[in-house]
Amino acid sequence: MEIPSIPLGAIIEAFINFLVDNLAGVTKAFSAIVESMLELIEDGLLSMPPWVLIIAITALAFYLSRKNRGITIFTALGLLLIWNIELWAATVSTISLVLIATFVAILIGVPLGIAAAVSKVVNRIVMPILDVMQTMPAFVYLIPAIPFFGLGKVAAIFSTVVFAMPPAIRLTALGIQQVPKELVECAEAFGSNRWQRLVKLEMPLATPTIMAGVNQTVMLALSMVVIAAMIGARGLGGEVWKAIQRMRMGDGFEAGIGIVIIAIILDRVLQKVGQRTKA
Repeated sequence: MEIPSIPLGAIIEAFINFLVDNLAGVTKAFSAIVESMLELIEDGLLSMPPWVLIIAITALAFYLSRKNRGITIFTALGLLLIWNIELWAATVSTISLVLIATFVAILIGVPLGIAAAVSKVVNRIVMPILDVMQTMPAFVYLIPAIPFFGLGKVAAIFSTVVFAMPPAIRLTALGIQQVPKELVECAEAFGSNRWQRLVKLEMPLATPTIMAGVNQTVMLALSMVVIAAMIGARGLGGEVWKAIQRMRMGDGFEAGIGIVIIAIILDRVLQKVGQRTKA
């Protein structure tokens, strides 16, 4: 007996085509906004001499890391190395892409995490979707990005946002749910309403966990830069992809080292920011 196969792929393709046909206006508007933001950030950063930007980023790392000498020295030396090996423009492009993707992911993820924490219905809907998002191979996210936005940086940002957003949602919800019930009951006893409890009690106490989610979102966005380069993201990921295609192993490792330096700087600085909010 032959069991008829379910045309799952055809159904998904028809659904994506339906969305593309009916959401063209929304995707064009999103694309225009994201492109404008990206150009603004890239042009602004590239208009400054690299040494000025290196000093500014190092000073920011010094402040945010609470005057941690190790992080500050690593930031300065790492950025100087990137400039020295002539990857400065690609690094600025990558930082711009990661900043925008992280901003959009947090803008969507944190409110969704709050909704998942305060509503059981939202939680039951969102969590299975997050399970799918976190187990789906990253390459698959490139498929719907292309028909929606075409090849280029906007499609790369879209796929990066989808890939990097789950930790922001999960850890925001977790942070709020872990607030001690005794404190919540105490706030209720003093007559605070749901909004006041959320803003004045739960969100401040959950901030370190939310910052851990932000950190994870940034790291996932950075890990996506090489994959996103396949659809035109450029930047350091584009340099790695170009080196692979031309079998230039040295160039590929140089760009890879650049990604590692940026990842370490962002990770260590965000960890310190998270510790500061906890303190």
